[in-house]
Amino acid sequence: MNLDAGLLPPEWVKEALCAEVDPVIFFPEKGDRTVDAKNTCKACNVKTQCLEYSLTNNERFGIWGGLTEHDRRKLRRNLIKKAS
Repeated sequence: MNLDAGLLPPEWVKEALCAEVDPVIFFPEKGDRTVDAKNTCKACNVKTQCLEYSLTNNERFGIWGGLTEHDRRKLRRNLIKKAS
């Protein structure tokens, strides 16, 4: 049994542009700018996988797939409404 399997990052992380910049920009303090992180995500080839990962794992902090926590909550609500 491989106990580390659940601890390894997903394969798509190897292609993520966020790995090439300061991770602090993806976890801004309230009121800080998010434009640098969002622009990095916009140019990233794996932003869709990143966003899906954050939604699946209920990531509550940071910018994932170009969306802030607030953006993701709004997206979740809209998805739930559409599914109803």
